[in-house]
Amino acid sequence: MKEIFNRRSIRKFTNKPVEKEKIEKLLRAAMQAPSAANQQPWEFIVVEGEEALKELAQTSPYAKPVESSGVTFVLLADTRTYRVPSAWQQDMSAAAQNLLLEAVHLDLGGVWLGVSTSQEIADNVSKFYALPEYIVPFALLAVGYPNEQENVFVDRYVPEKIHYGAWS
Repeated sequence: MKEIFNRRSIRKFTNKPVEKEKIEKLLRAAMQAPSAANQQPWEFIVVEGEEALKELAQTSPYAKPVESSGVTFVLLADTRTYRVPSAWQQDMSAAAQNLLLEAVHLDLGGVWLGVSTSQEIADNVSKFYALPEYIVPFALLAVGYPNEQENVFVDRYVPEKIHYGAWS
């Protein structure tokens, strides 16, 4: 699947909006992700519009790409759906990766901006959206039409990292 090999973190976007049909395809791809005990904890806030994106970018010192994106997805986990509480971040990661791979397939670019990796940033996002206590921010995925960057193959295969049958 060429999307797996060509996907790169795209941080600069043109000002072309992402079409509604593509936004739905991205969300459908995210929701097809595998999930522990099929708990599917994901919830999404779809953020569009110059002003809304600019404000969202202020929630994290690392969220500058959000400002120029055509759309940013705020990935959230609903703790009430947990059947395997220790696996929610794996579930959310699979959803994020699916969305980013679909972006490449749709000739878009995207970048994963961590939120759950910093309590301060997670708190900022929670406050920004007045999230209920049972909704946990996970990540921001800024998506749009690439500007100055592109999704191209870079070989990251490192045979020395492969161990067959035992650590050697």
